[in-house]
Amino acid sequence: MNGKRVLVTGGAGFIGSNLANSLAEDNDVVAIDDLYLGTPENLDDSVEFHDVSVLDDDLPTEGVDVVFHLAALSSYKMHEDDPARGARVNVEGFVNTVEQARNDGCDTVVYASTSSIYGSRTEPSPESMPVEARTGYEASKLARERYAEYFHHHYDMHLAGLRFFSVYQGFGGAEEHKGEFANTVAQFADKIASGERPELFGDGSQTRDFTHVDDVVRGIELAADHRLQGIYNLGTGESYSFNEMVAMINDALGTDVDPAYIENPLDVYVHDTMADCTKIREATGWEPEISFEEGVRRVCEPYRSD
Repeated sequence: MNGKRVLVTGGAGFIGSNLANSLAEDNDVVAIDDLYLGTPENLDDSVEFHDVSVLDDDLPTEGVDVVFHLAALSSYKMHEDDPARGARVNVEGFVNTVEQARNDGCDTVVYASTSSIYGSRTEPSPESMPVEARTGYEASKLARERYAEYFHHHYDMHLAGLRFFSVYQGFGGAEEHKGEFANTVAQFADKIASGERPELFGDGSQTRDFTHVDDVVRGIELAADHRLQGIYNLGTGESYSFNEMVAMINDALGTDVDPAYIENPLDVYVHDTMADCTKIREATGWEPEISFEEGVRRVCEPYRSD
C-alpha cells in the first residue's frame, strides 16, 4: 500500500501500533485509541494520533481510503467483567466506525475477528467449518462478521474479517504495559528471564498456533491491497504446546526454569488451535515468514543483550 490515507482504530494497542507504524512508511496514517490498553508511546511520530473512542460521533474518517478496525475489548475476561461495555465497544463501535467511514466515501475495511470461535481443534481450522459463540467476546466478533455482510450486501463495500491466531511479540513491541493481558510468549519470556516460574494451566499440553505480529501485519496490509471480502484466517498452520514454548524460551535464554502448573481458573477455555490459511494464501499469496523458533529467539534477544 502506498500513498493512501488510512485509519487504524485501536491504533495505540499491540497489533494496531505495529500496523500503523508499518503503514506510516508509505502512507498518511491516522490512529485512534481510547487508551484502555494502548499507549501513544507505541506510535512513531509520523502517525497522527487521536485520543477518541470508536463510540464517538465525530471520528476522523474524512478522506480515508481504508479503515483498519482493530479496536476491541480483546479477551474473554474483559468481556465477563462488563458484558454490556464489551458489546458496545466491539459491536456498536464497529458499526459506528464503518458507517462514518462509509458516509465519508470509504468502501474498504479490514477488521479483527477471532479464531477462538472454532473452539478446541488439533487439526487445521478452515473458515468454512461451523463456529459458535461460547463467550461474550466470541459473540461480539461473530456479530462483527454479520454486520460486515450487511455493509457488503447493502452498500457494496469490501470488508475483510481476519481471524487471528495467538499473535505474539516481545514486551519491547508494544505489550509490556498490558500486564496480564499481554501475549503469553512475552509474559513467559519475561518471567523466565527474571528467574520466575511461569504458570501454566493444567499440565501445559494445550497448544496454540503462535503467529508473529510482523506476519500478521503483512496479512492485514495484503487484505486491504486486494480489497478482500469475507472471512480469512491468519495463522501459521503449526501448533506448539505451552510446555514446548517454555522449553524453547529456556533454550533461547540459556536458562533452566521449570514452569508451575496450576488449576485452570477460566470457565471457558480453548485448549488447542491451528489455522488453515489456504484461503488467504490463494487470494493474496500470503505465507507466514517467521517460524516459532525464530519468533521466540526475537522475543528473547533483548534479555540476552543486557
